[in-house]
Amino acid sequence: MGKNKKKNNRNREPTVIKNQKADKPNQQSTFQMMTTWGEHYYQWNGKLYDSDIVRSCIRPKVKAVGKLIGKHLRGEGESLTIYPTPWIRELLKHPNPYMTEQQFQEKMAANLALTNNAFALIVRNEETGSPMQLYPIEPLQATAVESGGNWYIEFLHKNGSQSVFRYDDLIHLKDDFYGNQIFGINPAPALAPLMECVGTIDQGVVKAVRNSGMIRWLLKFNSAMRPEDIKENVTAFVNNYLDVESESFGAAGVDIKADAKQIEPKDYVPNASVTDRITDRIYSFFGVNKSIVQADYTEDQWNAFYESQIEPVAVQMGEAMTMRLFSKREIAAKNEIVFESFRLTCASMKTKLQLISFVDRGIMNPNEVRAVLNLPPIPDGEKYLRRLDTITVEQAEQQAGTNNGDEGGDTDGQS
Repeated sequence: MGKNKKKNNRNREPTVIKNQKADKPNQQSTFQMMTTWGEHYYQWNGKLYDSDIVRSCIRPKVKAVGKLIGKHLRGEGESLTIYPTPWIRELLKHPNPYMTEQQFQEKMAANLALTNNAFALIVRNEETGSPMQLYPIEPLQATAVESGGNWYIEFLHKNGSQSVFRYDDLIHLKDDFYGNQIFGINPAPALAPLMECVGTIDQGVVKAVRNSGMIRWLLKFNSAMRPEDIKENVTAFVNNYLDVESESFGAAGVDIKADAKQIEPKDYVPNASVTDRITDRIYSFFGVNKSIVQADYTEDQWNAFYESQIEPVAVQMGEAMTMRLFSKREIAAKNEIVFESFRLTCASMKTKLQLISFVDRGIMNPNEVRAVLNLPPIPDGEKYLRRLDTITVEQAEQQAGTNNGDEGGDTDGQS
């Protein structure tokens, strides 16, 4: 009887709730995912992804997260097993029919970087309740509603439709969630002043280029003339002195009937230092620098970027998936999802070759080192090796005690 009750608990009602308005929620929290603010108009259109600077800032992080390797682990120490259940491995490798593991992780990382929130819907087996597919969600707005002791997230999608899912059926990554218990704070308002400056500078450059083709000469006639005569004289002036094929190109001459005055356009374009400072502020907001954006980084720069930007996302993804894909009993049995970074090696050949010494000490297996060297795996390469002269402290103490005992016995025998 207890087993049936537990099974029904996991195999709950479908996650989509059509008549949500009928319930009276106790609490409600709304998060605006991507929008403009107030009555202000921004030249960058309020969409962060449309900015080349923002896209170049998040691209290194998104690509790096896509290269992480998700693994299902169970147990620890000698009882540790990798991918103990095939369906979890298949779920990580192929989250849904339309995405690979890399594409799914890049999608989640992009949403997290742009909105400080990333959602993925877990589609479960109707009979067993086991996770079968994962689908990223990109809503315009998300609203958290508490009803009946459970939390639900109501999404407003780009096509105007709405959907409601149990929070337990969502993988939710978030960042900068100060002041909100459920959602991360959208970074767009904090970036709005900087993006407005960037848009204004870009528009100023465009206008300066356009103004370069405007009127350069002003002809002032000293006597009254009909409009058609003015136009005829101006055309003659252009053909005689401003046409590159004219014999008198570059030198202008007018009689007493008209005065010719050259106009110099004075367009204001911010100097490079102002533009660079604004760009650096945007880089700092996303935790990158010029070297990371342009893929011109050193080992130390990449390691710092990994520690500050990539590893926190890897940890959060692993913990969020562990909490949602496994039951409390399975988590107690030490089932977990972790994301490894073997594909994110940024090291010189000298540094890579030093990893060979890790093999005979049991720190890395041969195939892990071969992966760093961009070499294919070999049979039995997953086995860890250790030199015979490397033993544990306990083994060394036991060996020392045994040797002392043997020496003592020989001495007694001789006496």
